[in-house]
Amino acid sequence: MKIAVLDGHSANPGDLSWDGLAELGELQVYPRTSAAELVARARGTEVLITNKAFLSQAELEQLPDLRYIGVLATGFNVVDIDACRRREIAVTNIPGYSSHSVCQLTFALILGLSHQLLHHNELVRNRSWSRSGEPCLIDRPLLELAGLSLGLVGFGQIAREVAQVALAFAMRIQVFTAHPQRYRDDWPQIRFVDLDQLVVSSDLISLHCPLNDQTANLVDVGFMARMKPGALLINTARGLLVDEAAVAAALHNGSLAGYAADVLGVEPPPQDHPLLDAPNSLLTPHIAWGTGAARQRLIDIAVENLKSFVAGGRQNRIV
Repeated sequence: MKIAVLDGHSANPGDLSWDGLAELGELQVYPRTSAAELVARARGTEVLITNKAFLSQAELEQLPDLRYIGVLATGFNVVDIDACRRREIAVTNIPGYSSHSVCQLTFALILGLSHQLLHHNELVRNRSWSRSGEPCLIDRPLLELAGLSLGLVGFGQIAREVAQVALAFAMRIQVFTAHPQRYRDDWPQIRFVDLDQLVVSSDLISLHCPLNDQTANLVDVGFMARMKPGALLINTARGLLVDEAAVAAALHNGSLAGYAADVLGVEPPPQDHPLLDAPNSLLTPHIAWGTGAARQRLIDIAVENLKSFVAGGRQNRIV
């Protein structure tokens, strides 16, 4: 069985091992694969492992030997699922591998905004504190999280972990999810509300929903106009959940108090991306998933998914 990893660098830049996949077949690992290189590299291969390399119907039609696609991520929008279904190509994903790590960064972003950490760090480094003569230099409002309302849009595994941490901070939590009945009995301390109620009454809003036709540009001008004055917005889900130009404009005019994100609509962003110079923003380069522990789980689960397929099982099968 020939196996090719099309873009292994992000999951494993060299600190981890691909030995688990190598034990299952003849393995070729490419750090990155461009669209122009994809078909040539994948031709004759039965198993493709991809993270960002896109497999559309046009590519799939040129790969008659392909039997299995393993997506090295939770989201699987890099694969034409309908085309795979027609071709009877199995597709798997890897849910839950990074929940702890994404939750951790979500709260890093929340704390970074609530204590204005970047700004106050700069006051120390540019010697403003040294020149001030003050034992404590606080020149922007700071937020205590206890008692504030955290609104979670979506309630998948990551959001549920965020909720657990928020409860430890004594925050009040409200959730918008399409399936509140699944969770009410197990989460009596959480209010399940409609989206509009969450938007108008949350002190912080954290996005944890998938990107689809219904959620693209969910956060637009109207959404932000309904938010509480002084509310903060956190996005560790997908960049295209928000209208980024509108968010940047709201930060510049002060109608949005703060925005923190680990994801952008285009990655890497162009140098003129509107959020790169927006005030009261905290941006990280899509790192939430990338702890060593999470990436090791990612590879381990990818191996187990393929083993299951070879044995006739359906672990994490999308198609």
